Amino acid sequence: MKIESIRLRNFKSFRDAEMRDIPRMCVLVGANGSGKSTLFSVFGFLKDALTEDLHVALTRLGGSRGFQEARSRDADGPIGIELRFKQSDSAPLVTYLLEIGEHEGDPVVERETLRYRRGSRGRPWKFLDFARGEGEAVTNEMEQVKNERDLHRERQTLKSPDTLAVRGLAQFRKFPAAMALGELISNWHVSDFHIQRARPEQEAGHAEHLSREGENLSLVTEFLYKRHREVFDNIVAKIKRRVPGITSVAPKTTEEGRILLRFQDGAFEDPFLARHVSDGTIKMFAYLVLLHDPKPHPLLCVEEPENQLYPKLLGELAEEFREYARRGGQVFISTHSPDFLNATRVDEVFWLAKKDGYTTIRRASDDEQVRAYMADGDQMGYLWKQGFFGGADPA
Repeated sequence: MKIESIRLRNFKSFRDAEMRDIPRMCVLVGANGSGKSTLFSVFGFLKDALTEDLHVALTRLGGSRGFQEARSRDADGPIGIELRFKQSDSAPLVTYLLEIGEHEGDPVVERETLRYRRGSRGRPWKFLDFARGEGEAVTNEMEQVKNERDLHRERQTLKSPDTLAVRGLAQFRKFPAAMALGELISNWHVSDFHIQRARPEQEAGHAEHLSREGENLSLVTEFLYKRHREVFDNIVAKIKRRVPGITSVAPKTTEEGRILLRFQDGAFEDPFLARHVSDGTIKMFAYLVLLHDPKPHPLLCVEEPENQLYPKLLGELAEEFREYARRGGQVFISTHSPDFLNATRVDEVFWLAKKDGYTTIRRASDDEQVRAYMADGDQMGYLWKQGFFGGADPA
């Protein structure tokens, strides 16, 4: 999947903002409070609303006041989120619109639509159209339909006006468009990695993907060690090269049935357990495990990956994010690091800034001056430090 554009209306600091022509690796930069974390929260919000419910998603986003905190200050219309994406390079452009309002103190889905565009011209076909719990959904497979008149629409009533139609209909194969979108969103990964959560050993179990906070790091390491040994050996080779002294990493099952990580330092006979190695070592190892996942998430979001890492390692890390995106998982990254930015390309960077209290979004490649400097061999991090990103000054 590749998100082509995002439009936000009345969503926290985004009164009406749009990102267009989003690349597979998208890097966001801006001053503190400019809206980078808010933009990331859109992905977490949609996933929570789909996998749990709208109440839970709004509470996580805005606390006890939910909808009121999530909606832009001084706004009186619904919250609007519009995504345009393709499921593959040759697939049709899909537009998903979600508008959230409030009725008698409770959140409701004011409008939810899913449209497919066949070719580069013509009116998009509407495959889903719901408002406050009632609407229609198409039951045809997209590939089976050549004319919009042949679409089979079925009227449905959801159990509640605060339920996403995609969530309800994604459970049924007869609604393939909703099912495909539901599967994509449920497999998004918004990382909120906590080093201390990743250190302790885990009860024996099975985990193929690193969790949001990373507490299952030892289980995923064991999975790679046993089922994808080439991937595991590649990860170990890279951690050995980047962390002085480390000669091996291996999972071990204790007699009590717990999985722990052991890091071998060549200067010592006995290995160190994960709880005793440095923060930077744990974080670099976790990123390598995340980015070498044999089945990349369709969308991966990581905030400020530079924290606790040595600056000289950030160029290689940026390239690994880019390689992850090439393998099929679109990546969104926020950063405050000029060293990380120096490893990016002009078409990969967007900057966020506040204007009249609301967030604006600009693409670096749309700025003539920035584009000219990059063409002359300059680097993004240096340009950012020198103040060429208007309103996103690192100082």
